[in-house]
Amino acid sequence: MLKILFSSSTRVDILSLLLNNANEKFYIRQIAAILKRNPAGIKRELDRLEEMGLVTSEKVANLKYFQANKEAPLFFELKSIIAKSLGLSGALKSLFRGNSVRAAFIYGPYVEDDESPVVDLFIIGPSTPAILMGLQDIEKKFNKSFNCTFMDYVEFKARKRTDANIKRILQGKKINLFGSMR
Repeated sequence: MLKILFSSSTRVDILSLLLNNANEKFYIRQIAAILKRNPAGIKRELDRLEEMGLVTSEKVANLKYFQANKEAPLFFELKSIIAKSLGLSGALKSLFRGNSVRAAFIYGPYVEDDESPVVDLFIIGPSTPAILMGLQDIEKKFNKSFNCTFMDYVEFKARKRTDANIKRILQGKKINLFGSMR
């Protein structure tokens, strides 16, 4: 089963997205846009994952929504394997991809020393319950504590030129996780 499960990078990306956003439902074109992949390939992989029982689907009007099957025997193990193989940065990227985040980056002590127990995150986007729950889950998996700054794009754009603290953060070393700060 593992050869079948991990034989495609598209399949791994889909699993990563769905497992890290287990409470969310996505339709094919939405997943294709998030992952920047061909919708036909996404559909093929979703169908295979559904056959394996790792993904469930629900038809609403003319859209078919897919979601990780939390009842699958391998759900928690796969979620753990995906998170560990992606590392902290990869797990965060995967979380932000599916959740209305325009950009996100890590700054502060963790950039220099990944053994630091605190990870400073700057997130340009909404502080949704899905993101907050995902962050709590990642904190537990990696035994880290997140210090998050959430800001909407309009506020960020206005403040990045005038706010000395934001200027300092942007000029310092950072690990870009997702999107652009422009």
